[in-house]
Amino acid sequence: DKGETSACMAGSMDLIHGPILDRSGEKLRKNPTLERVDRFWKLASEGKNQTAAFIESKGPRDAVRVFDFAMTISDMNNLVYLTSESKSSQGRAYSAGVSNVGVYERQKSVRQIGQIARDTLKNTHGDYRIEDVFFATSHARTGCLYQLSAMTIGGELKCTFHPASPIVSEETNEKFANAFMETLEIISGTKEVTTSALAEMPDLLPPNLLPTITAALGAVAVLSHSDGFGTFFNSIMEMKANVDSPEDFWAALNFWIFFAVGHPILQPILWISDVLHGSPGPLIADLVPATFIAGNVIAIATIALSKEIRNSVNVAALCAFFAYVGAGLDGQAGLADFNLALDDPYAGKVVNGCPAYEKVRQPSMENFDLQKYQGLWYEQKFHDWTQFKEVYDTTLDIKLTADGEGWIDDFAVKGPSEKSAPLSWDKSPVANGAHYFLFGKVDKNDPKGVLRESGFGVTFPNYIVDVKKDPESGEYTEAIQFQCLERGGVRVFEGINFLNRKPEMTDAEMTAMHARAKKAGMYPYGASPEQMHTVARRPIDAPEIDNSWQAMWRAIGVDKLLELVTESIEDGGR
Repeated sequence: DKGETSACMAGSMDLIHGPILDRSGEKLRKNPTLERVDRFWKLASEGKNQTAAFIESKGPRDAVRVFDFAMTISDMNNLVYLTSESKSSQGRAYSAGVSNVGVYERQKSVRQIGQIARDTLKNTHGDYRIEDVFFATSHARTGCLYQLSAMTIGGELKCTFHPASPIVSEETNEKFANAFMETLEIISGTKEVTTSALAEMPDLLPPNLLPTITAALGAVAVLSHSDGFGTFFNSIMEMKANVDSPEDFWAALNFWIFFAVGHPILQPILWISDVLHGSPGPLIADLVPATFIAGNVIAIATIALSKEIRNSVNVAALCAFFAYVGAGLDGQAGLADFNLALDDPYAGKVVNGCPAYEKVRQPSMENFDLQKYQGLWYEQKFHDWTQFKEVYDTTLDIKLTADGEGWIDDFAVKGPSEKSAPLSWDKSPVANGAHYFLFGKVDKNDPKGVLRESGFGVTFPNYIVDVKKDPESGEYTEAIQFQCLERGGVRVFEGINFLNRKPEMTDAEMTAMHARAKKAGMYPYGASPEQMHTVARRPIDAPEIDNSWQAMWRAIGVDKLLELVTESIEDGGR
């Protein structure tokens, strides 16, 4: 070999550990309690077991073959060069690495001429004895950020700490090396450190008792919605069997998942926000009560220091999430904004799929003029789990594109409402409004009154079912919209909007609107009063909300960010 090719006669393996708490090594050195020492040795034992399994499965042999094969089919030298030139990683492909060649005296020596068997290496030769041997694997151009190379000789572990320089300074390297060696000395018992029983919160309950109780209660809560989960699963299987395109199936399911996840995530945010602004005591920077910060410090410390409490909180959060979704599936979380069931029933009867437009279209739609439908609409009520009952002052500003073949819906909301978050509603970054643009097409082959709406990876029809005209001007003053998404004969989503050109409607006007929806056959799809949410509204002449929190949002540019997002969405849709 003239040295013109690259070859690899080495391999590596990854040890997977965790979770490991931040600064756990520092805490161990300062206060090596029995629990912390035990945690260290369990980690070391797990590393040994993983390494042994790797060796027993002939992993080293296969790793060498894979590495060597990769070098024969790729321009490794160029790959090393490109990695080393990377500005984002500066040639550091991973953070830390350990290369331990093991015990020196167990290695095989070079076979001498005429020798049949290879001897093991020796640290003593006549009058001479090897006292120190240090080696380092090269990571100069590319590799890990921090490398430790180790060897044991004469019963002593020899460590070489050689991080990438100058990324890691000599001072930082020295501090890390000293801390590393001190940890080993404490663990091995060669260095004694006084322990404090107060430094770590003891678990007062038997191990895993609290998480087990939490899991049991959470399971009861989730299983109370088992019928809803079962029906949902059957509907999903039916939809999958009937949909030819996997992409079409997953697009519809992902649409459902996105909003099914969004609602339960919002609830703790609103609760924490109200706790924040309801906490007593002086305000820091006229924003956050000092007691809230103190309470958070205590709560975070409790969770961090007690494994039992930490695990219980995680289990409770997971169970609460699935219980909330389950409540949406069986209709217990609100029929208006979180009725997640597919083909959900009405009056004890399951209603499958979506109706044809002709089934719900009302006589008022004769000679419908889409040009007149443009402009600002105030949403009065909705049945729609893509919306949130916590918002208020919802409006739709509908515009046709210049060619008349597309439409843009400027969907504006404010939130949360005062009813949803009485203590924090006016502190929200969107208390003065945010916009989201929906886009669609006007298909000439569709009946007048059908718009094609696109969003979140799916496209579905938006039926204008009914309109009410001003008797003098002929302008549209009220409208009922109905969106329905069906895949494989299964109704995944239905949305109903009661719209008016005025911000408020009288009870008589609303009753008449429900009557028209019922006549259109829309009650089975969610248009009855108990299945719809009334949108909260502030007085039309109410001033813009302004307080110290709104000043902070403006100072950090949230208003500009919302404007930028709005413009980018609108431009992207065009």
